[in-house]
Order: sequence, then structure tokens, then C-alpha cells
Amino acid sequence: QEQLVESGGGLVQAGGSLRLSCAASGSIFSLNRMAWYRQAPGKQRELVATISSGPSTNYADSVLGRFTISRDYAKNTVYLQMNSLKPEDTAVYYCNAVIKTTWNTPFTTYWGRGTQVTVSS
Repeated sequence: QEQLVESGGGLVQAGGSLRLSCAASGSIFSLNRMAWYRQAPGKQRELVATISSGPSTNYADSVLGRFTISRDYAKNTVYLQMNSLKPEDTAVYYCNAVIKTTWNTPFTTYWGRGTQVTVSS
């Protein structure tokens, strides 16, 4: 059973930093794009950052210059380093990955259960 497990969330003061991790496990033949999304209370889930297998990265304008996404191919893990955190970064952060479980199956998108990030002012 393929799964994504996030860790590293918590409570931090404005201006502080946190590092999120997301490990993919299970039957993984190929791990393609990985990404972080977030959802604040009363708002829609939004894309924060993506990293391809290349790897190339993309960021939401709201986090550009403050957040850095990276991945460890050997560990099937994606990270999100968050610096200069602001209260508006408060949200549940979700890991997302596109995985191929065997050579002849299509790529499928998987989601983690989320980790809470709270930034106090």
C-alpha cells in the first residue's frame, strides 16, 4: 500500500522557520513529480511548491524567496524548508506525489494526511 507520511509541522513565531518532510513508501517503481499544497481554514487548497524528477522547481508567488522545496531520491522523500514565516502561512500542509507502482501501470497521484503549521504573530 503506497502512502505519504508528512512530519515537521508545529507552532512557530512569525519570522521563524520550519522544515517539513514527506516520505513515500510502498511499492514504488517510479516517483515523478512531488509537491506541497496547503489549506487554510475556510479557504481552498492551494499549490505551494512542486519539484519534478528533473529536478525543476516551481513556487507560488506568496512563498517565492522564503520557501525551498527539495527531494532525496534515495529516500523517496520531499522536503519543504520554510523561512521567514508569516501568520498567513498558517495552514494544513499536504504532500502530493505522482507514483508509478509497476512498469506497466499508469502514474497515479497520492496525498498525505497533512501536517499543521501554525505561525503566531
